[in-house]
Amino acid sequence: MSKDTILLVEDDPNSVYFFRYALGKLRIENPLQVAKHGLEAIEYLEGVGEFANRERFPVPKLVLLDLRMPYATGFEVLEKIRSCLGRGKVVVVVFTSSSSDSDISQAYRLGANGYIVKPSQLGELLKIVQSIRDFWMTLNETHPGSLSWQNETSLESGSGPAQAREPLG
Repeated sequence: MSKDTILLVEDDPNSVYFFRYALGKLRIENPLQVAKHGLEAIEYLEGVGEFANRERFPVPKLVLLDLRMPYATGFEVLEKIRSCLGRGKVVVVVFTSSSSDSDISQAYRLGANGYIVKPSQLGELLKIVQSIRDFWMTLNETHPGSLSWQNETSLESGSGPAQAREPLG
């Protein structure tokens, strides 16, 4: 079984708690990292500041991304990921409470690999988390190249999210 890292980008502590609970209940042993808001997710993916140690904070195979967050929305995070890593190197699945057609369309337009509406029942969450693991972490083949943010965009050149240090919004 894969031990690839999952990055959950979620500002609601209750959602984080129940996601961790589901992983434990299903005996899913993939390491889980949590970013509490959009800017923290960008910093994690860039590997800057407290996230510079890539052994402790590895580039994830899968990012589960909420949309409505402080400092940078999920859409802004998704744009940054795709502009710096492109498509295929990191799987990004929007995992949010919004079932709005416009949100779904925008997420796919910006490069989301999938879109899942968070369930309100624990039993449904368990099914969804198992499906995420089975498909995105086990069956799905990702880009075989390096998962280094810097391999795609030179952060010193001023392009990419390294400049985003102030809250976006």
